[in-house]
Amino acid sequence: MDIAALLTSAGVNIAVCVVLFSLYSVLRKQPSNVRVYFGRRVASRCSKSRDLCLERFVPSPTWVMKAWETTQDEMLSTGGLDAVVFSRMVVFSIRVFSVAAVICTTLVLPVNYYGRDRIHKNIPFESLEVFTIENVIEGSRWLWAHCLALYIITLTACSLLYCEYKSITNLRLVHITASSPNPSHFTILVRGIPWSSEQLYCDTVKKFFAFYHAQTYLSHQIVYKSGTFQKLKDDTEYMCKMLSGSCGSMELPCKPSFTQCYFCGGSTNSFKIISNDIDSMHGRTSYTDLHTNARKKECAAAFVFFKSRYAALTVAQNLQTSNPMLWVTDLAPEPPDVYWANLCIPYRQLWIRKISIFVASVTFVLVFLIPVTFAQGLTQLDKLERMFPFLAGTLQKKFVMQLVTGYLPSAILVLFLYAVPPVMMLFSTVEGSISRSGRKRSACTKFLYFTIWNVFFVNVFAGSVISQLAVFSSITELPAQLAKAVPVQATFFTTYVLSSGWASLAFETMQLYPLFCNLFQRFILGYKEDTMNGNLTFPYHTEVPRILLFGFLGFTCSILAPLILPFLLFYFVLAYFVYRNQVSTSLMFLSA
Repeated sequence: MDIAALLTSAGVNIAVCVVLFSLYSVLRKQPSNVRVYFGRRVASRCSKSRDLCLERFVPSPTWVMKAWETTQDEMLSTGGLDAVVFSRMVVFSIRVFSVAAVICTTLVLPVNYYGRDRIHKNIPFESLEVFTIENVIEGSRWLWAHCLALYIITLTACSLLYCEYKSITNLRLVHITASSPNPSHFTILVRGIPWSSEQLYCDTVKKFFAFYHAQTYLSHQIVYKSGTFQKLKDDTEYMCKMLSGSCGSMELPCKPSFTQCYFCGGSTNSFKIISNDIDSMHGRTSYTDLHTNARKKECAAAFVFFKSRYAALTVAQNLQTSNPMLWVTDLAPEPPDVYWANLCIPYRQLWIRKISIFVASVTFVLVFLIPVTFAQGLTQLDKLERMFPFLAGTLQKKFVMQLVTGYLPSAILVLFLYAVPPVMMLFSTVEGSISRSGRKRSACTKFLYFTIWNVFFVNVFAGSVISQLAVFSSITELPAQLAKAVPVQATFFTTYVLSSGWASLAFETMQLYPLFCNLFQRFILGYKEDTMNGNLTFPYHTEVPRILLFGFLGFTCSILAPLILPFLLFYFVLAYFVYRNQVSTSLMFLSA
């Protein structure tokens, strides 16, 4: 690939970004999209100030200025500590790669360019390999420049990491000390409650904690499960009682809805937390009926409340019995964060689920080698012409050649990667996480390993599946093979930053899924009122791995192929404005 092909890819992505950002600046001004781009809390205030005028249909960079003016205190109050920490990750990347860009473009890049005695072409027609360390002859006396730049970047990164860690630690300490007491601070989740034929789980929990933690134990709530079939049966019985008049004025605990109910959990009536005095809820129902009904619905899980935060923390971190599979305790998530569908999973199944998910993840990674190898094959025009002879004439055209080698491979890989986050989220759900944030954290880790392997290592050793597996036959030579392969594939990583970085940020501002849902409800279903619930959450499981992946690529390629640094630095600057805009509009960074 030459500079002209790289500039073609950059031009295509810049055009995509300009179009999407302009479209976003227009769509966010429309009254019908207020809840799509501002959330429920701001929608009521914004809708009153929107009027029909020409300004609504004119693109403007006002959102960039508002993102720039947003302070850290405003971010903390709007999006919480998670939003601030994520923003600090982006700021740290900007600072590190600013230093790296200056050092490498002024010191390393000239050494790479003049590393061999060769006749240089005009810059637009120069091959990108000329700007990598591959162009430096072996044993060159100018290698000290690479070592000096590497030490400067490492020292800068370590110093900035120390400062950021100290700052974030202080922020977290202030956040914890200043926050008001939360019921979840005094609550633990108990799983693996032993089954007894003589008493209910409710009585077993009360007897256990009243005996071993008599001074600090306050009360508890058993988790009751109601599956789809049981729910239909209960609803049918309830309707029969309503029609026969036997229920009196008893009301449903929840109205039928597709949205989340944080008292019952899950969808309406799918899971219920029922207090200990069940008999007080249905006065005319006999205890025997309640005992039988509760026995059918009880889960071996309960929320236990204590009189102090210290007592809850101590119980949550200690083993309660000699059998580690019984009376398993964890700190309870906050009520909106509880993932109710996994609370009734038998604790003994969790290790089986984790092993199965690990095997499924490895299998998915191996299957994904097919699209990655296909995308990487587009960068080799000679192989492409041999596979598809009828395209030989078309591929000889200059613009088509630049488009195929400079844009299509990374664009195709990005399209395939869009299918990965939902799969990883599904894997994390099946694993049995008890909280939504824990589920996202697990999906984030899986997606990070997946992208680093498939985007970096597989592309570095691309060619065929056999050649990729052959790397492991000589593991001691892996550093040498990486040193030879990374500069060759640095051009692909540069175009990947353009397509997966710049364009993805533009799509992030558009909020395509909520936008399409809103348009579908308004123009297809014919809803007049705004039905968007405004509970959109920030996709940590996709954005955090992307930031870390680009940081990994930057540190790896900064010395070997410093031409990637200006494009990478521009991505982080653009990410700074985009993510701060999402926080300032109160759209994202709500609890997951």
